[in-house]
Amino acid sequence: MIETPIPQEYWLAIQANNAAYDGQFYYGVTTTKIVCRPSCRSRVPKRENIAIYRQLETAVHEGFRPCKRCKPNDLKTPDDAWIEAISSYIKNHIDEKLTLEHLGQLFNGSPYHLQRIFKKGVGISPQIYIRKLRMERAKALLLQTDHSIALIGREVGIPNQPYFTTLFQKETGQSPTAFRKKGTR
Repeated sequence: MIETPIPQEYWLAIQANNAAYDGQFYYGVTTTKIVCRPSCRSRVPKRENIAIYRQLETAVHEGFRPCKRCKPNDLKTPDDAWIEAISSYIKNHIDEKLTLEHLGQLFNGSPYHLQRIFKKGVGISPQIYIRKLRMERAKALLLQTDHSIALIGREVGIPNQPYFTTLFQKETGQSPTAFRKKGTR
């Protein structure tokens, strides 16, 4: 348990249901013996009835049970599940035109919200994620097949060969042809 009084920063996070603090600490409500994430949407308890824990296991060991609303013992947040679904879709449709607008429509979110949550969860924007996946797939195809550069570009969702070649060179530092030759040595 963290020393009392509760740090002001943590108290503000609990009051605001701030998901940015999830995983950094948990709070136990001493009157109900329930432990929650900072983002829990339940009624904010009185400050004097809160105990702060760095680890969920410590709170459980001290007799608190995980909240049924915020489920602190589940490793995945709703945002994590959403990001996982989007990532899976991208991987399975890498050869298609993928835009934030299209992904937002498919996954019921605005392009702005999707961009923000994806970047927060993955560490890079959806566009960069898509580009990296396409380049990895292109590298594998260049080394494993004798398909033309134009065909490989289409197979990774970039039908414009000059653009594909330019993007590949920017990402890898060499042209697709040079990459293929280097890889077959």
